Amino acid sequence: MKPYPIQCVSIVIPVYNEEQSLPELLRRTEAACAQLTQAYEIVLVDDGSRDQSAQILEDAAAREGSPVVAVILNRNYGQHAAIMAGFEHSKGDVVITLDADLQNPPEEIPRLVAQAALGYDVVGTVRNNRQDSAWRRWPSRLINLAVQRSTGVAMSDYGCMLRCYRRSIVEAMLACRERSTFIPILANSFARHTTEVLVEHAEREHGDSKYSPMRLINLMFDLITCMTTTPLRLLSIIGFSMAVLGVLFAIALIMLRLIFGASWAGHGTFVLFAVLFVFTGGQFIGMGLLGEYLGPHIAVHAAQV
Repeated sequence: MKPYPIQCVSIVIPVYNEEQSLPELLRRTEAACAQLTQAYEIVLVDDGSRDQSAQILEDAAAREGSPVVAVILNRNYGQHAAIMAGFEHSKGDVVITLDADLQNPPEEIPRLVAQAALGYDVVGTVRNNRQDSAWRRWPSRLINLAVQRSTGVAMSDYGCMLRCYRRSIVEAMLACRERSTFIPILANSFARHTTEVLVEHAEREHGDSKYSPMRLINLMFDLITCMTTTPLRLLSIIGFSMAVLGVLFAIALIMLRLIFGASWAGHGTFVLFAVLFVFTGGQFIGMGLLGEYLGPHIAVHAAQV
């Protein structure tokens, strides 16, 4: 692994209804970036906010000599789509993503840049002493576990948005043109050298989290279905197991009938269960195989849209 020369650093921050935290966010982010020896820019993407966030960003970008670049989206597309829009407007040799809620302190930015300069393609972070409530932590842990098991991409904390990406990784992600994009997983799929650093985590001072428990669960299903075919294969395995169980059950019924006679039949109930297992298992196998055939074609079509 060779050192990576960094001439410019881009900070990409998605913003959605964060008018209360924006003044402090801008102040602290600019102060943290001022410690860098490289040139820098702060790209803030308003993701269809309904408050005054967009106006605050435009005013900040209009200041003379301001490092702020304001990107205003026409509606709410979601956090990861907003970050991809920020990537398109960034020009740094490394790009750092950061949430606007200040739970991950901007003061960690120089540490991530220093790690990227060592030659890492992706510098992830792990939240130390996480300050979220239990109803936020447990769904996040479930998502981390499910994504790790399903995709095979090992990272400790998928939910922490404070991350640093080399320019080549950003360009590779932009070239994918994925509709459903989970940036940490997508970035790791292109990276050769990755590392994680421990960062501090603060309580949210303004507003509420944009991720409800149900939205976190929906995110987990979106991640699994767009990044892996494991659920389809699991469906086939379950179907095959049910079909085998049904066949074995039918064989056992035949043997019992031969041994004990027609009086041992349960009025056809057991036979019905055997047939049900076989046919249900066959349907599961069929759905799994159909998904295996259609999955690659859907992925190719999505990349062309």
